[in-house]
Amino acid sequence: MKAETRVLNDRYRVDELIGRGGMASVFRGYDEKLGRTVAIKILERDLASDSTFRTRFRLEAQAASRMAHASIVRVFDAGEDSETDATGTLRPVPFIVMELVSGTLLKDIVARGPVAPTVAIRYVDGILEALEYSHRAGVVHRDIKPGNVMITESGQVKVMDFGIARAVSDSSSTVAETTAILGTASYFSPEQAKGEAVDARADLYSAGVVLYELLTGRPPFRGDSPVAVAYQHVSETPVTPSALNPELPRALDAVVLRALAKDPFQRYQDAARFREALDAALDGRAPTQRELDTLTSELYGPSPRQAQETAQTLRQLSSDTTMPRTQSGPPVAWIWSAVTLIAVLIVALVFWLATIRPWDGTPASARIVPDVAGMTYERAVEELEAADLAPVRRDEASDTVEEGIVIETQPDEGFSMSPGQQVEVHVSDGPEVAALPALVGMTEKQARDAIAAAGLSLGAILPVDDAEHAESTVLSVHSDGDTVAEGDELPAGATVDLEVATGRVQVNDLRGFSLKAAESALTQLGLTPEVVEDDTCEPSSQPGVVSQSAIGSVPIKSTIRLGVCTGEEATPSPTPTPPKPTADAARR
Repeated sequence: MKAETRVLNDRYRVDELIGRGGMASVFRGYDEKLGRTVAIKILERDLASDSTFRTRFRLEAQAASRMAHASIVRVFDAGEDSETDATGTLRPVPFIVMELVSGTLLKDIVARGPVAPTVAIRYVDGILEALEYSHRAGVVHRDIKPGNVMITESGQVKVMDFGIARAVSDSSSTVAETTAILGTASYFSPEQAKGEAVDARADLYSAGVVLYELLTGRPPFRGDSPVAVAYQHVSETPVTPSALNPELPRALDAVVLRALAKDPFQRYQDAARFREALDAALDGRAPTQRELDTLTSELYGPSPRQAQETAQTLRQLSSDTTMPRTQSGPPVAWIWSAVTLIAVLIVALVFWLATIRPWDGTPASARIVPDVAGMTYERAVEELEAADLAPVRRDEASDTVEEGIVIETQPDEGFSMSPGQQVEVHVSDGPEVAALPALVGMTEKQARDAIAAAGLSLGAILPVDDAEHAESTVLSVHSDGDTVAEGDELPAGATVDLEVATGRVQVNDLRGFSLKAAESALTQLGLTPEVVEDDTCEPSSQPGVVSQSAIGSVPIKSTIRLGVCTGEEATPSPTPTPPKPTADAARR
């Protein structure tokens, strides 16, 4: 007897199992409402029983569903059904509905051994392209690893499970709990291993671990337990990839070391810079061993915290009387000789300090630099000239000292000089400012370069649907929450946020509306309606638009085909009027 087909929320039919992980099982499925094949991820019972996790999971999945990019597995829907278990208890069944992708998991490719550097770079570049998009949308993945990356049959990189890792990590209090759900800790960033707050740079660290494994066939750190691996991420220096695979270009060593820096501020600060470094690595000059050693020392040198931990460990060992000594202590006579010598030196030093006579006088020809900091420049000139010294003005920007007020002198106050010598007087020129260049209308890349050239910092890049502008066009510029325009003066280094066109607009479902109303709605979005007659339906039973070629996010200036029944105009009937598009709707 054939088992009853399971349908979630009266919409999603669950078919055969195609994958299983620590958090969920993945099934091939079918969306009976939209008539398309999908992948359905159903969470395991332990996670489903946690109401807090289910709420976080739903919110994160909804955030991920707003991302549409070729390198990201689309999330179509997230919901919750219920089922009765063997004991008769009704339990929740959280699930997400995703794009069904055919291909090979990157972890299966890595399991075969190292890949060619060009192939490794292509795979990681695809991951970074997805991260660049998600980070601009404010979504941090938190669980980048080969098991979450699919390589399609055409070679396209697809990253999956956006948002799920955050729901897991927010519900887990320890590294052990988190890794028990997410799996191996081999790809954790140091800040994740320490339970600290993470940002986009944690994803870049994980991408660096994936690159390392693709190049060498093994992750940089291995251990008997997740905690042991997490400790190495925090404190150990990785072996350079070329030391494990001598055929690798040594230029890649520098890229990998930078990506795996313990301090997030020493890593690549965004995915775009990581991608640029990868592009340059294959054609760039190979660093010398001395340069690699210097970089390793810079990125992985001992930190004060590590030094404190080492000292604590040594104190514990020294106070542990159960630990056997591996060598005998120094002879007692040597110890007393050293103590006696130190005592004699201390007595001699005290006697010398007590007998010397300090000289408080100043040569008659010397001039002492007066303290003029905080004075106006005019008053400082008077003080210095009265001391027979020659002031020389040096203007410099200052965020803390008012314009026209002396910041300091060189030499400092109290310094002895000869009469007539010059004293540099550093005077505040006020806060350093930078003029905002003309950014609106530029491409995103052009705007990045212009912002850097102006001495400003790029902040968030917010994707906006706009019917009139091509993809990557800058629509507006903001700083500290305010809209700013060309020529506005901002503090040097101020953060500038950009609204950038996605090159797409959102199309509502117009089926059931009159043809005239549907054409008007599409025209207002800058789209071209194309009417297609359908002679398979009865006009009297299906008035207005009966089919639509695309719903949701579409490229601007697209052509949308509207299917109508043959002779529909002869059978008028009341149909709803679509909402009039507004500027906000076009810019979603």
